[in-house]
Amino acid sequence: MANGLDGTPYVELSRKQWGELRKNTPLTLTEDELEELRGVDDPIDLAEVTDIYLPLTRLLNLHFTGARQRGAAVNTFLGAGQRPSPYILGIAGSVAVGKSTTARLLHTLLARWPEHPRVDLVTTDSFLYPNTVLTERDIMHRKGFPESYDRRALVRFVADVKAGLPEVSAPVYSHLEYDIVPGALQTVRRPDILIVEGLNVLQPAPPTALAVNDYFDFSIYVDAKVEHIRDWYVDRFHKLRRTAFEDPKSYFRHLAELSEEEATTFARDIWRDINERNLVENIAPTRGRAGLILYKGPNHSVRRVRLRRI
Repeated sequence: MANGLDGTPYVELSRKQWGELRKNTPLTLTEDELEELRGVDDPIDLAEVTDIYLPLTRLLNLHFTGARQRGAAVNTFLGAGQRPSPYILGIAGSVAVGKSTTARLLHTLLARWPEHPRVDLVTTDSFLYPNTVLTERDIMHRKGFPESYDRRALVRFVADVKAGLPEVSAPVYSHLEYDIVPGALQTVRRPDILIVEGLNVLQPAPPTALAVNDYFDFSIYVDAKVEHIRDWYVDRFHKLRRTAFEDPKSYFRHLAELSEEEATTFARDIWRDINERNLVENIAPTRGRAGLILYKGPNHSVRRVRLRRI
């Protein structure tokens, strides 16, 4: 185990070492509940929850408690009687790496700790520009790249939540229709914890501006080798082609008619030309900004963990 004093700010732990840090954290999730949280083609099981996510929720609960104590100390110094600020957790990683499953799982597990019963989850997909705007700007082919998001609206949303506003609303994104849903809103009401999940949540801000991660109390990056993520993406594409894409309302309805070979070629091309480029150019370079990195092996299982100590 690295000690964090060898030139890196991280301490690295094997799966076994990490799992031992669970201590007495109870497993509060059933197999049926996990099935509902599991993403497309994500084989996560209760052993993974026990070995990886229970120690993680213990760490986050300790971190949450520490953040509350620091906030109380500042309020005492100022002579203010303000309620504690929401704790904000960011989760980043590539398309198809499993970060959405991680976010949903932590949302469920953290809400079962008595210290923070109100936990909300927002994805940055909700802050993508509508397709009409992306088309007008000729960047529809770069959906998911940093410039395809309304960064100011996202930062303003997280800042308002952090400031303790009674209600803060975000747009709603439909993966089925591949667009922002007109008039639909997700409203957050003073949560104890807000989880913000998305591809680019660890991106640095432009000069003289704030980034969304400036408001994070902690952040997680879900990582894996590029070739493994590519294979997961292609497998997921095939499963969606046989399920969600067959819905008449699906933006990708036409892709359901592709043959197996055509679908593989199409998915690999999309991965190479869009998702891998975004990963290599924009997402992976932000990995070192995370407080914790989960490294997955070829079977989607977390092999090792790196935790920032300094």
